[in-house]
Amino acid sequence: MQLFLCKSCCDYMKPRIIVCGLSRTGYKIFRLLRQQGALVVGIHHKPIPGESAGDVIVGVLHAASTLTAAGIQQAHTLVIAGPDDELNLSIMMQARVLNPRIRIINRFFNTNLGDRLDQTVPNHLSMSVAGLAAPVFTFAALGNQAIGQIKLFKQTWPIHEEYIDENHPWLGRKLVDLWNDRSRMLIYYMPLKGEIDLVAAVLSGQELKVGDRVIVGTQPRVRSPRKSLIAKLLKVLTNLRQFKKHAESVVAMSIVLFVIIVIATLTYTSTNTNISIVDALYFAVGMITGAGGNDKVVENAPASIKLFTVLMMLVGAAVIGLLYALLNDFVLGSRFKQFWDAARVPHRHHYIVCGLSGIGIKIVQQLYASGHEVVVIERDSNNKYVNTARGVGIPVVYADASFSATLKVANLESAAAVLAVTGNDATNLEIALKAKCMTPKVPVIVHYAEPDFARMAQQVFDFEAVLSPAELAAPAFAAAALGGEVLGNGITADSLWVAFATLITASHPFCDQPVKDVAMSADFVPLYLETNSKTIHGWDLLETSLSAGDVLYLTMPATRLYQLWRSAPPQVMAS
Repeated sequence: MQLFLCKSCCDYMKPRIIVCGLSRTGYKIFRLLRQQGALVVGIHHKPIPGESAGDVIVGVLHAASTLTAAGIQQAHTLVIAGPDDELNLSIMMQARVLNPRIRIINRFFNTNLGDRLDQTVPNHLSMSVAGLAAPVFTFAALGNQAIGQIKLFKQTWPIHEEYIDENHPWLGRKLVDLWNDRSRMLIYYMPLKGEIDLVAAVLSGQELKVGDRVIVGTQPRVRSPRKSLIAKLLKVLTNLRQFKKHAESVVAMSIVLFVIIVIATLTYTSTNTNISIVDALYFAVGMITGAGGNDKVVENAPASIKLFTVLMMLVGAAVIGLLYALLNDFVLGSRFKQFWDAARVPHRHHYIVCGLSGIGIKIVQQLYASGHEVVVIERDSNNKYVNTARGVGIPVVYADASFSATLKVANLESAAAVLAVTGNDATNLEIALKAKCMTPKVPVIVHYAEPDFARMAQQVFDFEAVLSPAELAAPAFAAAALGGEVLGNGITADSLWVAFATLITASHPFCDQPVKDVAMSADFVPLYLETNSKTIHGWDLLETSLSAGDVLYLTMPATRLYQLWRSAPPQVMAS
């Protein structure tokens, strides 16, 4: 089997890739593909400093002339990376007219639209920057310094790097011992001295030495179920402070009405001893509320009592009107929702998500799905994601998260972590600095759009993590452009690697060969194998021979993908 060909043939075989829309994310994808040696051309609406005219075509992104100048008819893959869904849709349709066979990687904020296009349009893969970046934010909040993610066993696993120093517990351990642990997946191995792939190192009994690096995927933990409905109701009922804040005016007016009724009842009973207190109360309530009562109570009363009754009618009408308006606003308006949400704010070990942006709602959903308690702080009550969060029972505090009082309402002092993920970088920094000033021990995760400034903010302010979605999502787009639908990706020592599942067919170059042999020859790392309704992992995986119908989950350098696809295109399983 000749899987990898000579270099003179490789440049001819490499797929030609076009990246359309070189904004922050798009330009990162473009540079990453070029760094991996791909034949890539960019399209942008204006010149980019430092880029030649041959590398970046300038023009209207969805115009046929611009796409033709970029070589759309000869291209293998088109990556549409702009932030505008409508424009991306126009580019996709124009590209398909010019080249019906081209493979399209499309960035969509509207994931529902993206999913429908994937089902309808052949060779179309939609990807979301928020969907790709949110898991890393979530892992960072959970205390895991993740550098990427990978989907295994129907779960999203965080990926992190283990640097072996003098005090590391893995120092001196054999890689084969770590290989057999089902809760941990070894993905990449970088020895300090020499070059050896991970599978060869495992088979040869290689020991970890100071300076070695290992990329590891760790199985996520799912917490026990959340509190029962009864427990939540008890917490609401016992949170009198929030009730006082949101229902103070209603309570005050109810007290005024009660006092008026008591005064009227006592007045009637004191002036006419023949009237029972029940008849007086009945008349007072009916007279004040306008429902009517027993007029005999005041029929033979002196003029002063009749004037008092007229006054009580007028005052009662005013009080009832005000109370009805306040109750209507409290129950049917936003006040009751605000009270209900504020009263259900967790007291400890919860996660505070500031800002329901596209990435913010993804983080909220992932934390909730993992069994963690979450509270959202959002300034805009009309935010389109508010109902999504409240629909699963997550409390939303409508306020500015940069204010100390707001963070106190969210019980910052006992929170597990704070995530500042609004759409404004300055606001995120302000929230993070305020939270650190109030409670230095609470971890703070910050969203910062510009990758370079995100790294600087991390150094200057020493937050737990300052993450850029463009930095996190670009490798996934680049990996998808190089071939297949990926399950995970990451960058190690400037080299992009990807994880995917491949269906072994009778014509597949790996068929009927032991996993350990093809892993060393093709430079990939096998993760696990699905065969005959069971999964094989660890040492047994290396000794297994691949058969038609097996599904092999593996990681490999992205630079090798195009050669594997060219040699014998495998059927890549959907993630």
